[in-house]
Amino acid sequence: MLRLPFSPPTPTPGPSRLFLYAKALALLLLGGSLLFAYIERYPPLSQAGGSFYQVAKTRQATDGDAAAEDGAKKTFIKWVDFTVTSEAMDKALDLDIATFRSDPHLNWIELLAYLGARYGGDFSRYKAADLDKLAQSLNEGSTMGELTKDMKYYDYYLEAYTAVLGGMVGTYQEEVPAGQMPSQADGAVGPFPSQTGNSVGQLPAAPSQPAVDNEDPKAGGPPKAGEPKTEDLHAEGQETTWVTKYGLKAFSPIAKGFPYSEFDDFGTARSYGFKRQHLGHDMMGQVGTPIIAVESGTVEALGWNQYGGWRIGIRSFDKKRYYYYAHLRKGYPYQSDLKEGGTVQAGDVIGYMGRTGYSRTEDTNNIDESHLHFGLQLIFDESQKDGNNEIWISCYELVRFLHQHQSQTQKIPDTKEWRRVYRTKDLPPFS
Repeated sequence: MLRLPFSPPTPTPGPSRLFLYAKALALLLLGGSLLFAYIERYPPLSQAGGSFYQVAKTRQATDGDAAAEDGAKKTFIKWVDFTVTSEAMDKALDLDIATFRSDPHLNWIELLAYLGARYGGDFSRYKAADLDKLAQSLNEGSTMGELTKDMKYYDYYLEAYTAVLGGMVGTYQEEVPAGQMPSQADGAVGPFPSQTGNSVGQLPAAPSQPAVDNEDPKAGGPPKAGEPKTEDLHAEGQETTWVTKYGLKAFSPIAKGFPYSEFDDFGTARSYGFKRQHLGHDMMGQVGTPIIAVESGTVEALGWNQYGGWRIGIRSFDKKRYYYYAHLRKGYPYQSDLKEGGTVQAGDVIGYMGRTGYSRTEDTNNIDESHLHFGLQLIFDESQKDGNNEIWISCYELVRFLHQHQSQTQKIPDTKEWRRVYRTKDLPPFS
């Protein structure tokens, strides 16, 4: 018999099965505790009213203000999925305008927030009858507070949708031809006329097929001395007057009469520089098409970006929205009077469609098809302005909604610029 030079070790008894079960249970409890703590701070998909939706107003953060220095925490929305359809916005706005100066006045954003809470943010479930039923309940004496008291996330949707739509509807003054005084059916609320003025400049009528400038930087330029300024641009000999109106005061980003095509491309893949999602809405059209300020605000960004080419960034006056207009025209991307830190009025011409971008070299056309990249960023806290916490929303349905309100423009002779024909002025809300 073969003898080993050493004795094999005696096997050590392993842990009992009961011990293994206890250890697994302890790990499971620990994991559950950690998961619960994470969910409490960053809620995942939650369920209410039979539908799932994402709750976003949970991120706790601190910044450099006094409250943060004292260790105080604040909450703000960190994520918004804006799926409200143009049809829902149209109907809610109609109800809002129809009840202006009535009691109750149906606020269109509150109506949409109610539906958002009911649908779990999924407006593929939208039915016009749901809005009709809600309006009927409010007109019969119910209050929004009563109707939403059991909707846990109504406040979230109200804040989120207000951030998107808060600057788009309200009272404003609009310049119109003196012989075309609008009625209340057109949104006029009076008093009017508040101001009368005669045009100084003389311009030809806008062409039925808009003539757009090519990309030759030598063609035209800013208005020369003695040429009409923005406030002078009206039809020849036309007298205008100002009327006070209530309704949609935001504009489509494309000037009236200029053709464009679009599709829902938010979130599609992009690969220049690095793989990423497309966080905007592309509107394809002709080079030189006038680009319009959707909302009044302050110009925060103006210049070259290797991804967006020549671009403009405009911040709404309430600081909640940042509008991004990119891939502007080579050689003459902006309106000549536009400057960083300046202000623009909704409806103003701010730039011109092009195909610049995808290059570190300024004024380079590397985009295959001329288009406007239109983006909308929501900002609930300044920590979200730049970096990984940015909130960009889909603008496809919003742009479809804004198509009903386009700014009429005219060409300034012997230049590469277009200017709006009729001005508007923001007004504070009626009391």
